[in-house]
Amino acid sequence: METLHGIDIAVIVIYLVGIIVYGISKSKRGSSEDYFLGGRTMTWPIVGIALFSANISSSTLVGLASDAYQTDVSVYNYEWFAVVVLIFFAIFFLPFYLRSGVYTMPEFLERRYDSRSRYYFSFITVVGNVLVDTAAGLYVGKIVLTLLFPGLDSTLILIILAVAAAAYTIPGGLNSVIQTEVIQAILLIVGSCLLTYFAFDQLGGGWGTMMDKLDAMLANGEVNFDNKIAEGQYVPTNADEVFSLIRPSNDKIPWWSLLTGVPLLGFYFWANNQFMVQRVLGAKDLNHGRWGALFAGLLKLPVILIMVVPGVLALILFKGLDISSLNYQLTDGSVCNDLSDCPNLTYPVLLFQLLPTGVLGLVVAGLMAAMMSSVSATFNSASTLVTMDFVNQLRPGLTSKQLVRVGQITTVILVVLAILWVPFIETVSDSLWEYLQTVIAYTSPPAVATFLLGMFWKRANGTGSIVSLLLGFFLAIFTILSQVYGWIEPLNEIHFLAKATILFLICLLVHVVVSSVTAPPPAEKVAEYTYKKQMFAEETEALKALPWYKNYRKLAIVLLIVTAIVVGFFW
Repeated sequence: METLHGIDIAVIVIYLVGIIVYGISKSKRGSSEDYFLGGRTMTWPIVGIALFSANISSSTLVGLASDAYQTDVSVYNYEWFAVVVLIFFAIFFLPFYLRSGVYTMPEFLERRYDSRSRYYFSFITVVGNVLVDTAAGLYVGKIVLTLLFPGLDSTLILIILAVAAAAYTIPGGLNSVIQTEVIQAILLIVGSCLLTYFAFDQLGGGWGTMMDKLDAMLANGEVNFDNKIAEGQYVPTNADEVFSLIRPSNDKIPWWSLLTGVPLLGFYFWANNQFMVQRVLGAKDLNHGRWGALFAGLLKLPVILIMVVPGVLALILFKGLDISSLNYQLTDGSVCNDLSDCPNLTYPVLLFQLLPTGVLGLVVAGLMAAMMSSVSATFNSASTLVTMDFVNQLRPGLTSKQLVRVGQITTVILVVLAILWVPFIETVSDSLWEYLQTVIAYTSPPAVATFLLGMFWKRANGTGSIVSLLLGFFLAIFTILSQVYGWIEPLNEIHFLAKATILFLICLLVHVVVSSVTAPPPAEKVAEYTYKKQMFAEETEALKALPWYKNYRKLAIVLLIVTAIVVGFFW
């Protein structure tokens, strides 16, 4: 197994120190708007790259490679479907978000409904940021650095990672986060391309060679599908089936989920999640916000080639590789000997096995960059939520400087909470990607129902919103506990994306019924925060004056065509 040389370590250290210094140098602390939204001065390339970088984090890199190693290439459906969601977001939701001048998504819910929905959604979002985004990013960093420096205590590693990410987030705010994300995204993409190149180089051929070797392995029964068979999951029989995005009903991401579950999770992640939307809230105007969202969608399309395919190549190249020398312990205390027992190590093993000295340090720095990017982003968004949705409401007289200080203190507290939660991730699921998607599947449906009804149904009111949100929360908790303790077996056997869809429909129905039997919302909430056909017509006239390359609708059509070509190739 490849180890780090002095050059690699020097590259990593120089990068980490350099990115912290650069982040601090880009800080904006003049006002709360400067600190939490970067002064709303972000141009479209910055917005797009920041969205991509925050999304394609270290946990995503590790998760995609892990699932691809297990032949679950259909995980790419989450990636390309982001294009569809971002276009919908740019057309309908973004104009309301920017025009309202809000700092947070919960604040927008208060504008449309009332303070009850704001406080609930803010609390749930902060918890989600800590349990999902921040903890997962730290978990990945812990895996990699544990392998690089086995002598270090895992708790110390987590503290080092969290402090490094917080070092420029606390003093610098959103502008520091986004400016560093641009550099990190470039390094991340370059590193992924290098890894893919060296993987194909060791394979000794291109796409055709990979498909032929994968076919041979499947035909000879060289791939271990015991876990899939035991769980009744779909087992591919040839390479074309491995790379097919449209899978049968018993797959981890079945075909029907592209009509229900995947869009639901994508809509929450890209259109309602403070962690992502905050980057667009910092755009200098609506056009730059829209162009940035479309640019982020475009960047998602090559992910299958540079982040998913390496996982399949790892299956071909390193099947049966003895990795006991890494001394990576499983949850039962035993040492992992094979990637099939610990697929979350697929990406680190690719790094150590394929990359030469110097390049290894650069790509490890890229992985650390991705981790720091996601962690710093969640620190900033969560501190924004706590500061603006709770502290500023309870203490409305605080100055901008005092609000910034509250945000900084909040970030420190969130760092500690995230570190404490990391050890629980591996006990919940063997697949990091499955952990991430499952948590979002159970927490997002109530919020998505509330946002959609609020935008497109004038009769939706605050009482309907809070009742459906609370009911959805308790149903989600019951579903999780039933899965853990085996309470209701028929419920436990339902696919998690189907559960998300059912939960969404229940919340939607409850919201409609409660809103219908209670007082209608105030006229100003409907007038200012509900979509009207007149808006589309007025926008159509305004867009006529723009050249095609500045008309976001035409750009969206081009992006959809490109997406259809990519999906069609892997159909």
